[in-house]
Amino acid sequence: MEQRPRVRWHHASADLADFAMVSWAADPDRVAAHLPDGFEPDVREGVTLVSLVAFRDHPFHFRFARQIRLSTGQVNYRTYVRHKGQTGVWFFGTSLASRLAHLPAAAWKMPWHHETVDVQAAWEGEKARTWRLHADGRWGTAEVTLRGTGRPMPPPLGFTTDDEISRIVTDPALGWYNRRDGTGTGRYSVWHEPLTLEDARVESAHSQVFTDLGLVSAGQAPCHAGLQRRSVFDIHTPPRRQIS
Repeated sequence: MEQRPRVRWHHASADLADFAMVSWAADPDRVAAHLPDGFEPDVREGVTLVSLVAFRDHPFHFRFARQIRLSTGQVNYRTYVRHKGQTGVWFFGTSLASRLAHLPAAAWKMPWHHETVDVQAAWEGEKARTWRLHADGRWGTAEVTLRGTGRPMPPPLGFTTDDEISRIVTDPALGWYNRRDGTGTGRYSVWHEPLTLEDARVESAHSQVFTDLGLVSAGQAPCHAGLQRRSVFDIHTPPRRQIS
């Protein structure tokens, strides 16, 4: 992970509690069909990863309004891409269990949706015993049950070096998305200490978003999952338009 950028008054911060990342192997051509020109999927061993990333914001706040704090469940749906020599994540969308989801949707045209998101976890110190997600709504239905193994998460499919794993999968700094109004691509960045994910055994996992996008088949098992009790993120708001 790169050195922490200067924190500015208009940035946001959040403690992400009960963090989980669950990934499936997808057909790169199917992923590419959802990307704009200039973006290409990261391909490893003939597949591209798509990930459901869920957690509890506890709390989220803007630095200029520290007294206003939001604690709620959130799910991000993403894949891993390359654009003009940069690596990052492409966001298909976000489910947030708060009406404040309408703020980034309206102000920054981000693909955010107000939905039910319930994240429940039980921990022994920093090790997870169980982790469960229930998300429901017109867009982002998901059900996931994980159980911690107490071991570090092994390298994701097709990745070999710690630097690649961190830069591309676990700690990406850049993100892009299709603006809701059809006016091009949005871009934003984050920073956090490198994640140290615990390997998780998947007991069940279903993402209607990835199924509806044609990226994951019904009943397809994830290829890996990881858990972390807490991590602190800087979110470099506001997002910007991607300049071609």
